[in-house]
Formats: sequence, structure tokens, C-alpha cells
Amino acid sequence: MPFRRSARSPQARTCSRSTRLVGLLVAGGVGLTMVGLVGMAAAASPTTLTTAKNSTLSETIVVSSRGLTVYELRPETTRHLLCSRANGCFQIWHPLEVASAKTKLRAGRGVTGRLGTLRRDGFFQVTLNGHPLYLFAGDDSKAGAASGQGARSFGGLWHVVATSAPSGPPAVTPTTISPTPTPPYYPGY
Repeated sequence: MPFRRSARSPQARTCSRSTRLVGLLVAGGVGLTMVGLVGMAAAASPTTLTTAKNSTLSETIVVSSRGLTVYELRPETTRHLLCSRANGCFQIWHPLEVASAKTKLRAGRGVTGRLGTLRRDGFFQVTLNGHPLYLFAGDDSKAGAASGQGARSFGGLWHVVATSAPSGPPAVTPTTISPTPTPPYYPGY
């Protein structure tokens, strides 16, 4: 069958194209609005820190919304940062991040202190009482694991956040491996 051109006038074809263009713009606008609403819902959804009894440590500790153990590095504070992307710390100790500074933070039962956020390296990190919070890569995303407790690295001592909010790190015997000196011996940095 031979191709037949439409009998519509050039004005009708232009009108039809305009209608399709308007339809595409409206559909695109609706899509962008939905994306914006989903983004706002994510920012508005609260991040809750809760507590869990840890059988290994025999104490109640603070955990993330997903049940992962939360750590802090002492003597690090929001004004004196020791852990950073530049020194490789973030590869081992993952900052507890939220989508924005406007994300609602909630302290669950047993979590005491002031929750906040710290803007750093293009993201927002959760803080508790002025201390940045982290998750340990060695816990392998297992709820209840606390294998980072007592680790010494990046200029301080890592410990779980206990619900009793001690004035210093909890009583723990850090594991330190001392190398056997062989001449010449240079002290570690």
C-alpha cells in the first residue's frame, strides 16, 4: 500500500505537535514533582538511635536505625576531628550519615544527650553530645557485632557508645600488638 500523506492542514499538524510538547512538559513536571516529594520524604524521615543489650560487652549500647553498633573516637569532637577521608579513616570507620541537616534525629529509649549533625566532606554526620558517630567496617553490617571496641587508631581510642554516657571511655583493656624490636628500631608514629 502506498504511503499517503495526511489531509490535515499545516496548521493542524503544528497544533498537534504543540499538544504533544505540552503533554511531555506536563508529564515531565509531574515526574520532577514526584522525585522532589520522594526526596523531601527521605529528608523528613527520622533517623533514630536506639539501644540494644550487647551480650559480648555485657552492657546496653547505642545502635543505629538498622541495629548496627555506633562508635565514637575519643578524644575526637566536632571541633577537633581526627578521623577523615584524607587519612584513610573513613575506609574503616564509616561516618553515620544522614541526608541533610534538616533530617529529623530521634533519641530512642535509653539514648541520652543532644543529637546533632556535622557537615563534612560533602555529607552530614550524626553527632551525640558533640562527638561524631561512626560504624565499624569490621562489624560486617551484622547487628550486635562490636568488634571495634577498644581499637587504638587515628589518634585515639574507639569505643561503643554506652547508654550510661560515661565521662570518658568505658573501662576496657585495649588490644595492642607490640612489634619485636630488631636493630635498628624506630618508634612508631
